[in-house]
Amino acid sequence: MDSARSEAGQGNIVIEGLEHATTLMLRHVSHRGGFSMTTLSVMARLEREGPARLTALAAAEGVAQPSMSQLVQRLEREDLATRVGDPADGRASLIALTDEGRALLADGRRSRHARLADLLAALPPEDQAALALAMHVAVPVVRRLLDQAAQPQAPGAGRARTDAP
Repeated sequence: MDSARSEAGQGNIVIEGLEHATTLMLRHVSHRGGFSMTTLSVMARLEREGPARLTALAAAEGVAQPSMSQLVQRLEREDLATRVGDPADGRASLIALTDEGRALLADGRRSRHARLADLLAALPPEDQAALALAMHVAVPVVRRLLDQAAQPQAPGAGRARTDAP
């Protein structure tokens, strides 16, 4: 097998593995509690990065500002987020996660961890050991992929070539 074919095969197995992991998490582990993925993503971003302007949240999540405004209003009605003054600009406000919002995210995290622990416990010990070993190698790489994916891309960057044989 030549080098190009070998690299393509490795890429395919990585893509397939990531797709399976995504399916596992989204379909069998994730409990969204009636919230959309975008809503949970916004809440997680606020927890991770702290208060942010509505326009910055919309841009970071790739949604239109009016849509983000509606999402934030729902979070405010449910006491999961609140508006606070922007210390850098007294005329502007920032969106911040409330203690109730943090608790909801923590409950979801605990639920996911418990579900994953149950699934892992059902595996034979040798599969658990193999998965642990693979994760020691894969997790740092996946973190770098997440960091890379969070960076803005130039138009057309990262798209698959359509003229490949």
